[in-house]
Amino acid sequence: MTAFESALDTGVNLFDPIDRARPSKSLFALRDNEPEYALLKDSSTQDKNRYGEQIVLLDLVDEATSLNINGVREVGFNPNRLKQHAFHFTADNCIGCHACESACSEKNDLPPHLSFRSVGYVEGGTYPNYTRMNISMACNHCDDPVCLKGCPTRAYTKHPEYGAVIQDPDICFGCGYCTWVCPYNAPQLDPVAGHVEKCNMCVDRLEVGLKPACVAACLGNALDFGVVENAPDNREQIEKQLPGFPDPEITHPNIRFQQTKTMPREVTRTDSMPVKYRRHDKAGIYKPMVDQKVGKARHWNIARLSSQENPLVMFTLASQAAIGLFALMLLGSALGIPVITTFTASAAYPVAVLFSITLVAFGLLMSTVHLGKPMRFYRGFNNLRHSPVAREGAGVAAFMVFAGIHILLVLAQASWLVAELPLLAKFAPLLAIGGRVCGVVALVSAGVGLYYMYRCYRIRARPFWDHKQTGFSFLGCSIYLGSICLAGLGSLTLLVSGDSMLPLLTTCSVIMGVGLAIEGVGLILHARDLSAAESEGAVSHYVQKTTFGKTWFLRNTALAVIAVALLCAPLYLGEAPALWPLFAVAALLIAIVGRALFYVLVIPTTMPGAFFWKNKGFEQHARDIGLAEMPQVGVVPLGH
Repeated sequence: MTAFESALDTGVNLFDPIDRARPSKSLFALRDNEPEYALLKDSSTQDKNRYGEQIVLLDLVDEATSLNINGVREVGFNPNRLKQHAFHFTADNCIGCHACESACSEKNDLPPHLSFRSVGYVEGGTYPNYTRMNISMACNHCDDPVCLKGCPTRAYTKHPEYGAVIQDPDICFGCGYCTWVCPYNAPQLDPVAGHVEKCNMCVDRLEVGLKPACVAACLGNALDFGVVENAPDNREQIEKQLPGFPDPEITHPNIRFQQTKTMPREVTRTDSMPVKYRRHDKAGIYKPMVDQKVGKARHWNIARLSSQENPLVMFTLASQAAIGLFALMLLGSALGIPVITTFTASAAYPVAVLFSITLVAFGLLMSTVHLGKPMRFYRGFNNLRHSPVAREGAGVAAFMVFAGIHILLVLAQASWLVAELPLLAKFAPLLAIGGRVCGVVALVSAGVGLYYMYRCYRIRARPFWDHKQTGFSFLGCSIYLGSICLAGLGSLTLLVSGDSMLPLLTTCSVIMGVGLAIEGVGLILHARDLSAAESEGAVSHYVQKTTFGKTWFLRNTALAVIAVALLCAPLYLGEAPALWPLFAVAALLIAIVGRALFYVLVIPTTMPGAFFWKNKGFEQHARDIGLAEMPQVGVVPLGH
């Protein structure tokens, strides 16, 4: 009987002497005196977890496979290696010593600015009944890992071995999208290395029957580990939530909790996040709500509109402008709008198509610059099956390709080129059909790209984005930015030919007004829904009304005024055409400020931090006073 079969027969408790039984000395270096509390002890397990998912993952694979730990291909002998494992956290026992963080960082050789596991806390009540609850959190190796589905490079794998979600930093190109979609802030983007890393469940230790390093290091016996739904020794609860923990329905996380001490009805975070949690008596759970840490005063904070996401501001706006311009030309011509039909029939049309391609190319360049490892940009199409980022990129790239072919086929029908190459006249019908087909395919590709650009931001872990307003904004921007481009290019053409610009400017003004009105409707719905929300989205709305209150109010007021003025343009533009450039510049500023606010306002469903550690307010203060220059402080360097 092999060691693996023996272990299956007798349970993990008989891993003694474990050193002689393990298949390879290279899997994990064991000590001669491994303590009892560090050993896995699951002797019996259930078939399904509380979400109805299989705990026994053997059906997902034909046979046990190697995790290639430390380059070793042997398979560990843990009898439960093909079952979903999970962390168990007993909040009553956690003393906030951070030993779990230290053990994790030491084992994974992490730099000071990264931590796969972090300890934060919430507190509430009044003296002498003031209560603090510590929370230790790492990756929860979810049943529905949104990081895996979101990653465009396929750097994530959900293994049947232990149910571990493993991320390969060598595949990652550092877009950081997984850090957006994860509700628990588990993936860590290292701006120095240019890629993401995360907790790997210490699978090398699991293979030889040991619990993860963080669990073995826990001083208060707050952390435990084993097959999911198994209650650890001396534990009576395996709950799926505790105060400050995001909605488990987002990902079905594999973590269970015990928290028996009475907590106040309302608890607050000590980090700078203006979030607190209130218990709902009927549901029995805590939900996030606004904590007015900065008061109600309105501020400008123009400088803070600039963020690490500036390249994405340029990418989204440039791409939407290009898509809007191309769509207006093709659809306007198909619908027989006179001024647009005249423009698309002119020699300026290929220039306009080339301009739209150039805008998209600029946007993609900005998107690539945003990556931690820009030279790996080609990996962004690896996960077309799941990732909206990959589909967005594919749609935009396909638009460029087919728009480029479309413009070549249109040019091949130009009279001056046919005069030089008479042979082209024989293929004129075929060129015309090909040009129309490629134009339609380019338009469809642009629609796919715009739709998945929108889907990229429908993230449940970021409620401020997870709203129909994102779609209203992206569609509205495409319309009014595309109209600005069409009016500008068309006006130059008409100016050269000596024709009147007024009909084109009037038409484009009305279309711009429609685009601004669409975005305005989205903003009204957004404000209405977030004002009544019980999520971090309400907190984002509070921040935009206070920290950026004056900027937000001015921007939205200008949007309403300019939209009405443009919709009424046919009534007065003939007498005051000089107003149109002012409206165009105002609309462009509205788009830029609105998109910058879109990125800086979002507050994710992250776990609570501490007063210093994982506290954005402290990190900014450390940068302001120079403390962040000391690497041991652990403040992440600015960058992406």
